[in-house]
Amino acid sequence: MKNSPVKTVAYGGVIAALYVVLTLLINAMGLANGAIQVRISEALTILPVFTAAAVPGVTLGCVLANVLTGCALWDVVFGSLATLLGALGTRMLRNWPLLAWIPPVISNMIIVPVVLQKVYGVPETFWYLMLTVGAGEVISCGVLGLLLYFALKRIPNLDRIL
Repeated sequence: MKNSPVKTVAYGGVIAALYVVLTLLINAMGLANGAIQVRISEALTILPVFTAAAVPGVTLGCVLANVLTGCALWDVVFGSLATLLGALGTRMLRNWPLLAWIPPVISNMIIVPVVLQKVYGVPETFWYLMLTVGAGEVISCGVLGLLLYFALKRIPNLDRIL
């Protein structure tokens, strides 16, 4: 049952739900969207190191979270694309987990500032937004993501569960 499609969909759904809940919690503090954002849910982008189900899971979670937090359509599309690209990069680096947190940071640092500029009408702020979004991503993916990675690695037989 290791590669069961039902199991994969279930894991993806749980990960998506976790992403949404964590985003809604941080949104209540005003940190889910905008120039300064620390989406703690982005820590889940480390999960593709453990299972391929996490790639669609975090992507769907990001889409739903963006819709539920009132993001503009282009933000929903391209912000979620940034998370998808980051999760795919993490999956590709699964054999180097200490580097696997970097792709989500890079994809969000490049895509999200452009979206914020174009969609929300804040021209000439690309470098500032790149810095602020990047800092939030380093906190979420780098610090929290690696903490999550090391916590999950301590679970005995995790590879058999997933």
